[in-house]
Amino acid sequence: MKALVITACGLILASFSTPAWVHHSYAMFDTTKHINVTGTVTEFNWTNPHASFKVSTVNAAGATEIWSVEMGSPNNLIHEGWRRFTLKLGDKVTVTMLPLRDGRAGGSYVGIILANGKTLGKPAPGPPQ
Repeated sequence: MKALVITACGLILASFSTPAWVHHSYAMFDTTKHINVTGTVTEFNWTNPHASFKVSTVNAAGATEIWSVEMGSPNNLIHEGWRRFTLKLGDKVTVTMLPLRDGRAGGSYVGIILANGKTLGKPAPGPPQ
């Protein structure tokens, strides 16, 4: 009987820790580099667990690239000055991010310079990529 109670308690405790099991690692981002990408906002998702947006830009070869930028939770972003309507489709922005390690066009949000010159987060100085 005692073993059954201990097992049941263990299962109950494990069921409350499920979110910790499913959260992904930050290893996909190169935390040693910051890159700037300047372009036009094509999508903005104000959703949990992570907000995100996409920026269309033209690369050095003249081809259009769509950069996917993952952000923190809306609750944390609000403390930084973000709101549900901070970005609108067609806005021109320069976003600073930690790039994906595999070289795909994407990264983790660090900061942004909005079309009106306002900055949020910690945009890095330097030329856009």
